Amino acid sequence: MLETFLNNYVEAAAIILFGVGFTMLLFQRNLIKKLMGMNIMDTGTFLFLASMGYISGRKAPIITDGVQSVEAYINPVPAGLVLTGIVVSVSVTALTLSMTVRLYRRYHTLNIDDIYRMSKHEMEDR
Repeated sequence: MLETFLNNYVEAAAIILFGVGFTMLLFQRNLIKKLMGMNIMDTGTFLFLASMGYISGRKAPIITDGVQSVEAYINPVPAGLVLTGIVVSVSVTALTLSMTVRLYRRYHTLNIDDIYRMSKHEMEDR
């Protein structure tokens, strides 16, 4: 068991990161901490995808010295997925942070329960 864990330490770290982020997303009431949890989950996912695309002893898929054999290179698809995921993650984080700032300006708190309660009272007053 320990030997399997040591041989797959990158995958284990990715799973631990995802678990930490998911736990933060579930149990934190503060919107900034929830956003941090979401970003930690993203990091775990990207680490897992990147580790699945790496093959020991192979090179990046850039043809040099006329070597065109598929066995000489790693799979470029996971790296492309990770780069695309990072771009999407940064965009979602920026949008979420801007909405969090607007919520804070309106309700003067980042506690999601308080925001829900205040918004419910606003709707009842209308």
